[in-house]
Amino acid sequence: MQNFAQEMQTAFALILTGDSELLGIVGLSLWVSLLAVLFAALIGMPLGAALAVGRFPGRRALVVLVNALMGLPPVVVGLLVYLMLSRSGPLGVLQLLYTPTAMIIAQVALVTPIIAALTRQVIEMLDAEYAEQMRSLGLSRLATVPVLLWDGRVALLTALLAGFGRAIAEVGAVIIVGGNINHVTRVMTTTIALETSKGNLALALALGTVLIAIAVTVNAMVSLLGQQSEAQDEVRHA
Repeated sequence: MQNFAQEMQTAFALILTGDSELLGIVGLSLWVSLLAVLFAALIGMPLGAALAVGRFPGRRALVVLVNALMGLPPVVVGLLVYLMLSRSGPLGVLQLLYTPTAMIIAQVALVTPIIAALTRQVIEMLDAEYAEQMRSLGLSRLATVPVLLWDGRVALLTALLAGFGRAIAEVGAVIIVGGNINHVTRVMTTTIALETSKGNLALALALGTVLIAIAVTVNAMVSLLGQQSEAQDEVRHA
């Protein structure tokens, strides 16, 4: 018990003093996850909007596929990205394996289905609400997408935060494609796993504390945005 208290004390000291190694790992984690969410949003939001307002053959099957991919095991994603980026893979010539770029690619593959599925739900509800009004203005289904995306911006921010929460907590995929290389691809989750196995609990606890703080902050923002979205809906229907 005394050892645990000492480790916790050391962990908080690392956080409060701004330990350079700790800050480097946290900074890389945030950089990788934020870029992954950005690219996933650029792919997932248009895809989700297209699934919401589009009417084309195979749409229902594609919706089912996107929903299913939300639960795709991270290690499977990591394996597939590894095979794509390995020397014998189709993208091996780019030499991206064991780099932050490979980790971003893996996280994009994990986060995109989440953002796409949540975007589809938001846009589909808004489309059902404003369909007649949009048609009366002579707008095509495709032309309504920007309007619906803007109107649902608060709910879509929730989707982005959900994607970020998934990305920042990911370990299985990133350790496969990143290799957990010190000062290169070592992020919070992979470092926690490594340092715990080595018995260096102080750094692991410090990173765990930071990760929990990020998770709590993200969940609080999701909750606040959800309440704001509900309030806007009540005003709209009043």
